[in-house]
Amino acid sequence: MDFIFKMLNLQFMLFALIITGIIANKLNIITSKNRKSFSDLLINIVLPCNIVNSFLSKVDISGEFFHNCILAILLSCCIQLFIPFISRFLFARFKKNEKSIMTYGMICSNSSFIGIPVAEALYGSLGVMYTSIYQIPIRFTMWTAGLSLFTQVDKKDACRKLAKHPCIIAIFVGFFLMLLPVSLPSFLQNTIASVSRCTIPLSMFVIGAILADADIRTIFTKKTLYFTLLRLILFPLFIFLVLKPFHLDPLLVSICVIMSGMPAGSTTSVLADKYGCDPVFASQIIFVSTLFSIFTIPVLGLLA
Repeated sequence: MDFIFKMLNLQFMLFALIITGIIANKLNIITSKNRKSFSDLLINIVLPCNIVNSFLSKVDISGEFFHNCILAILLSCCIQLFIPFISRFLFARFKKNEKSIMTYGMICSNSSFIGIPVAEALYGSLGVMYTSIYQIPIRFTMWTAGLSLFTQVDKKDACRKLAKHPCIIAIFVGFFLMLLPVSLPSFLQNTIASVSRCTIPLSMFVIGAILADADIRTIFTKKTLYFTLLRLILFPLFIFLVLKPFHLDPLLVSICVIMSGMPAGSTTSVLADKYGCDPVFASQIIFVSTLFSIFTIPVLGLLA
């Protein structure tokens, strides 16, 4: 019962913050022009601080912890390899551009803006650590197999982007600091913690601003609802059923299931726009999947 109340309180809080983002958009505080600056702030500063701060928390560094970290990467790799394969059948009847967008939307979920805040609210620092590590293969796939859906991919360039991604760097920095026998100076640790606390509100403000710009009258189509059903319900349910018989760490299973049920990532529309691949449709599946995730994420939390 406590978990149910926790999930409800979390979703009501996230919903209130999203409404605040919508209001900020209507008041021209967060506009389509300056929204990219908010997103850059999240990706380059706030989320990395959130990741590093999770490693600075008091966590039992045991053999089980490292085992789960490795397992998180392996499970994520398996899921990422499975998605392009199954997408060939799930989206076979759609146009080429729509098929590319839907497949990329399955590969690249919004597990940073929404996933990390949800993991932190539900499972604390350990949840953020597992989520951050789980995302490593996703980062690699989105810049290789994902990008190849829109254009030719330079493997060296993809590896450079992965190595320089702030969230990936933050994982290794966090690991290094966690293993050090000494702690950071208090002022520095407090600074990182303070910035980290901005993750949830800033993420939800950006999502609210994105939702505010969407034309609701044209987005609820069979195509967008079909993708949303797969992305938010059927796919995470499949992951849950596959992992359940193995009796893995419940927290690790929860992270895998919930992250598998995140809405389509914002880079879906960015890449579709850059390479002329129906950015309007890409924006529609982001909007619909993000909107319905407000209701499906609590269900996944209870299931996991």
